[in-house]
Amino acid sequence: MSVQISLRMAHLHAGLIFLVVGSLSLAFAWGFQLIGGYIPCELCLEQRESYYLALPLVLIACLGLKAQWPQVVPRLLFAIAGLAMAFGAVTGVYQAGAEWGFWLGPNDCGAGGSETLDVSQLFAQLETTRLVSCTEASWRLFGLSFAGWNAVISGGMAKLALLAAVLPVLSRR
Repeated sequence: MSVQISLRMAHLHAGLIFLVVGSLSLAFAWGFQLIGGYIPCELCLEQRESYYLALPLVLIACLGLKAQWPQVVPRLLFAIAGLAMAFGAVTGVYQAGAEWGFWLGPNDCGAGGSETLDVSQLFAQLETTRLVSCTEASWRLFGLSFAGWNAVISGGMAKLALLAAVLPVLSRR
């Protein structure tokens, strides 16, 4: 019984850490965008989707742990959240590598398509549209861009969630 309670507490602690780190990461991303004026590129926005999926799943998992749902439900939710964050980490590595010139970035990032063939309308759109390239870092701290930091944070969150998903399996050995 005490092993079951300590496992439930370990899951809750992992979930709370996940929620705090993920919420702070999103808050910083939105803060840099809204307050700092950094406009995110398409890959940046795609990386946020991992947070938008994973955070509610982990919140539901934590609520399920408190309500003492069968272990399989919170573990499954942690696993899906971990996979979502792993996808975000891989996307961050891809973008950071493109920023450093290790490989090519996406061709369509920052150059949204236009439906008009009228040259005057195209010029008008260019004057009001600010294009943000996925292959140019707009900011760096300790050598890492936004994408690089996202890769580190998302990777850590993925590891935490996946560990929480398999923790009961590991504890039975």
